[in-house]
Amino acid sequence: MSNRRTRGSRQSSGSSRISDDQIADLVSKLQLLIPESRSTRRSDKVEASKVLQETCNYIRSLHREVEDLSDRLSVLLESTENDSAQAAIIRSLFM
Repeated sequence: MSNRRTRGSRQSSGSSRISDDQIADLVSKLQLLIPESRSTRRSDKVEASKVLQETCNYIRSLHREVEDLSDRLSVLLESTENDSAQAAIIRSLFM
């Protein structure tokens, strides 16, 4: 990994390289945004890979929830009259 890091630092200018401290800070901030990670105290050392995996899992669960809600709205729209106010509201939610 240090070989990749060395190669990457040669390719980019010194000013655009993100320091390890900045990465740690960003991972810490990301950890606060993920519900599963909030239970871990901020002082606990958590691997960045674990935080990123939890983030991916959380995003997948949000996608599933959006799909489920979209399906439910579709069913609701099918059961309403097309020209009703309720149908217009439901259609606006799809936009």
